[in-house]
Amino acid sequence: MTDNMESMPAPPTKRRTPGAAVTVLLSLVAGIAVGALIQSMATPGFARAAGNIEMIGTLWINSIRMTVIPLVAALTISSVATSGDAARVGRVGGYAVVVFVVILLAGGFFAMLTAPIAMASLTIPVDVAERLRESVGGAIAAAPPAMPSLAQRIVDIVPVNPIKAAADGTLLPVVVFSVALGLALSRVAAEKREPFVEVCRAISDALIVLVKWILVAAPIGVFALALGLGAKMGASSAGALLHYIVVICAVLFAFTVLVYPFVMIAGRASPRRFASAVLPAQAVAFTTRSSLAAFPAVIAGARNVLGLGPTETGFTLPLAVSVFRPNVPIAWVVGFLFLGTLYGVPVGTPALAMLVVTSTLISFSVPGIPSASLFLIAPVLMEYGIPAEGVGILIAVDAIPDMFKTLLNATSHLAGAVVVERVAGEAPSGSAIAQE
Repeated sequence: MTDNMESMPAPPTKRRTPGAAVTVLLSLVAGIAVGALIQSMATPGFARAAGNIEMIGTLWINSIRMTVIPLVAALTISSVATSGDAARVGRVGGYAVVVFVVILLAGGFFAMLTAPIAMASLTIPVDVAERLRESVGGAIAAAPPAMPSLAQRIVDIVPVNPIKAAADGTLLPVVVFSVALGLALSRVAAEKREPFVEVCRAISDALIVLVKWILVAAPIGVFALALGLGAKMGASSAGALLHYIVVICAVLFAFTVLVYPFVMIAGRASPRRFASAVLPAQAVAFTTRSSLAAFPAVIAGARNVLGLGPTETGFTLPLAVSVFRPNVPIAWVVGFLFLGTLYGVPVGTPALAMLVVTSTLISFSVPGIPSASLFLIAPVLMEYGIPAEGVGILIAVDAIPDMFKTLLNATSHLAGAVVVERVAGEAPSGSAIAQE
């Protein structure tokens, strides 16, 4: 630790009552229930009202999103600049990548063990399979969005214009620029560096206050978003698609639950306290299907409830939200099994194991567009004799699974930061981890 880091006040760690988090969770359940009721009534007036209420949720989530880019940049620059040690930042980053890979592989192999059992009872008649492939797969696959090549995504990591990258909402280039600027500032004389660093600290602290204000309205915003979601999805899914949806959501949720004992064992943190810290972010992630939208709530939980240090809140968490997508291996395994059943292609254990490894590597370069990881699986499907058009079926019903994917992402981002702080020996005195 440098003198600058040691002189920073310890993050507040007083325990927070679970009332606010429970209220958000109840708002989520109530919103989905009311929305599903409106959908079942099929009354135009109620449907319009649901749309109007959903706008309130959209305004609330937009107010959260407006804080993400400046918060990430300010936190990262101030954290790296005050570390005074590029090797230390690299060491923490190395630990973070290792933790991310462990969670990714664990999720993939967990899906390998559980999904085949759940899929074993799925039988799809030939005529149903034909209709499903023609009516869903072909229509969706006929017009896929433009996907940048892997080479282009690697090139784009270093932004030509960081301001444009921030305006476009591409977070990883912003993190790369912020880390580079922070490292450069750490080599500047203290009397020149400190004024700029203090400005970044003031911006991040002010944005954290703003996020707290926004989260006060979380029950209203979550209810409005959940109501619109319930009004759209209702209970319309059935048959083979319903089987796939239930299986992937169950596997994703089960692995999310397993993250808690992982935090307890590898991070030596209280699962109860971790649950209190992550629950507001989970509610935002579930209703918005956006890890970026949940990021400010993740930061708030990390700082205010768990008391994580500046390296984790200013470097590890921004890195996690940029490249760490633990849902990808699980989604690939379950989707691969479903399409194998649909097209009558047997799927063996070696193929699934290779799929887990491949999806883990590819997950770090998945672009930030909806269902992007599913489009990237298309070439892999063709290698095993499954038509690429099958991806369209997965994308067509991805709205509900995507809620559970984002839930796992947000939970794993905070869990990864907790574990990295423990294994890297970065826990400040007074933090939730240091107290264990």
